[in-house]
Amino acid sequence: MTDHQVAVVGAGLAGLETARLLAEAGRDVAVYEADSSVGGRIRTDKRDGYTLDRGFQVLFTAYPEARRALDFDELDLERFPPGAIICRANHRGVVADPLRDPVGGLETAFSTDLSIGDKLRVLRLRQALSGRSREDIYAGTDESIESLLDRLGFSERFVDSFARPFYGGITLDRSLATSARVFEFTFKMLTAGAAAIPAAGMQAIPEQLARRAREHGAEIETNTPVETIDGTGPVTLEIDGESITADTAVVAAGPRASHSLTGIDAIPTQGRGVLTQYFSLPGGNPIGEQARIHLHADGDAPNQVVNLSAVAPSYAPDDEILLSASTPGQPEVDHETLAEDTRRALQSWYPAASFEALELLDTVQVSFAQFEQPPGVHESLPSVTEPAGAVFLAGDYTEDSSINGALRSGRLAAAAVLDSS
Repeated sequence: MTDHQVAVVGAGLAGLETARLLAEAGRDVAVYEADSSVGGRIRTDKRDGYTLDRGFQVLFTAYPEARRALDFDELDLERFPPGAIICRANHRGVVADPLRDPVGGLETAFSTDLSIGDKLRVLRLRQALSGRSREDIYAGTDESIESLLDRLGFSERFVDSFARPFYGGITLDRSLATSARVFEFTFKMLTAGAAAIPAAGMQAIPEQLARRAREHGAEIETNTPVETIDGTGPVTLEIDGESITADTAVVAAGPRASHSLTGIDAIPTQGRGVLTQYFSLPGGNPIGEQARIHLHADGDAPNQVVNLSAVAPSYAPDDEILLSASTPGQPEVDHETLAEDTRRALQSWYPAASFEALELLDTVQVSFAQFEQPPGVHESLPSVTEPAGAVFLAGDYTEDSSINGALRSGRLAAAAVLDSS
């Protein structure tokens, strides 16, 4: 292996964005990734005509860092309709943004799932957040999502029927103990843009970043784990028994690996997981017409069900429906039992339909999908310049646990490297 000006450890979104920006600035950059492909926690598998992301993930098109870093047209984004469907036995109710979806908004106006007061509070919150930037939201005082919703006067029905399953999907925490900053920022993003998935799967996002980094000269080596990092500039990296030297190193591995390589205790190592099951269903079932996210209002297994093929037809073969069912944490029941729980839930939501042909395609358990974000956590996160000398950090764990946070961290890490030289 050869020496380089900058060595980036990890080819997730943060590492790839760091490499892309440094290569564009003329730096000699090499990226070392332990896994067999780029993407970090964002991966996609192709199987028998189905596109299976490693867990249900979406891109918020209003993310400021995504709008800056990514080519949305090239990603061929497929957008979810605004809102969701609140589901319980023998009941489905649409909750939608009336300003972006007049038809769904009309259904929402007559919905019994939300009180009139809740509907007005949602509109007031939308207006209040419209003028606040990400920096404003994250600089303010913090509390839990549950505390915020209570303080704003939302009803228990709104919290249990909508907030717990919807934000249980975003934060992987149905208890709503997560930082209210996460709620406010994502709420703003969802009212300013859409949730979307690339037609080719979520891994198209890191692959785009990797391609653009390579076009500017960056080298990206997969199946190449970095074992140790020594020095503060120049820096020595031990890779498969071989030492290489770099003027600068950017540690952009996952939180636990980055903590191990740098010893920075401020890197969070406690994570939230999610289990996602993928199902196929023959076309013709009425759920095949629903592209909105289904929220389980009276149970947590599954927390959400999504008809991905209604959003992105490329995710499934013709005349087939692809459903994803996600449950936060690590459910203690076996996969077959969890699949049967999903079948029963679907049958109760669509009592006139048949789900006998529902077939489990795959079960994906991601034990560390996000780092934990309790109120006040963001003040304790490390900065990209936390390590000594010519070693820097890049990862969502320096900002917030999201695609936006990862891309923002990569941008800030690249700027810090350029400023230091």
